[in-house]
Amino acid sequence: MSAASPDTPASGTDAVPGMDPAACRRWWALPRQGSPWLHEEVASRMAERLQWFRQPPQSWMNWEPVLGGLQAHRALRQRLPDAGCFVQAVQREANLEATREAAGPGGWSAFWRRREPAGPAWAEPDTTVQMLWANMVLHAQVHPQETLRQWHRHVQVDGFLMFSCLGPDSLRELRQLYTEQGWSAPCHDFTDMHDWGDMLVRQGFAEPVMDMERITLSYSSGASLLDELRTLGRNLSSRRQAGLRGRGWRRELERAIENGLPRGPDGRLLLTFEIIYGHAFKAPPRIPVASSTQVKVDDLRAMLRAPRR
Repeated sequence: MSAASPDTPASGTDAVPGMDPAACRRWWALPRQGSPWLHEEVASRMAERLQWFRQPPQSWMNWEPVLGGLQAHRALRQRLPDAGCFVQAVQREANLEATREAAGPGGWSAFWRRREPAGPAWAEPDTTVQMLWANMVLHAQVHPQETLRQWHRHVQVDGFLMFSCLGPDSLRELRQLYTEQGWSAPCHDFTDMHDWGDMLVRQGFAEPVMDMERITLSYSSGASLLDELRTLGRNLSSRRQAGLRGRGWRRELERAIENGLPRGPDGRLLLTFEIIYGHAFKAPPRIPVASSTQVKVDDLRAMLRAPRR
């Protein structure tokens, strides 16, 4: 099973409250034909933050690139042409094939194609990189702290993690509508950015920087809104309505959305998404001071080789 699998056993009780593991497994197992538009947009905004780092990474790993954005993956390959690229995903072959297709623009001459960097490689358990990139992945993990532990193992000392995910203010208009109608929640609760910062430190990352923004999308109809949401995820709440619902329910839901959601000046339906961005470094291992201390050779080497930022 892939290291990215939501089934990875977690130590302790770090499961997200109110999140259904079975629904999460089904979501990650679904085949994906393309990347959601919103995820591509978020990835492009996250990429702007790369200018904050003095040195571009010489190697990087894309965690779930199809879900996170294939256009963004291609843009990062072009931005980091000499950096080694690795891929990690639940659906291994599909993601590898998709990222290879997105490796370079079409229409290049044979000369330039010969100079194109090698395609992404699959990340093995011992693969380490200077940058781990995870766009719009973390909010759909049942055991997010285990995911952070995996990311920490893949990042080299003084390397860094960049990620984004949905925040707790996402879908607030839809949540309010469901409450007013007496329906169960339309999605599970999303984690606050301050809690993500605490978890990063707990799993060994240093100097976490968190920020957020709200993006308001508009829709012409309830049907188009629901179609968009279906590309972004599923209702992973353990409190969701049990059993299947038919076309009648869909029509009722569309009518409720069109009558209950706020509209902009142009009459289009409005829906809010809170986007959380975070990055953090992997610091050299700390050696506890005692009268007699045993230090692993690998940890000692990492401490001695780590440059000062």
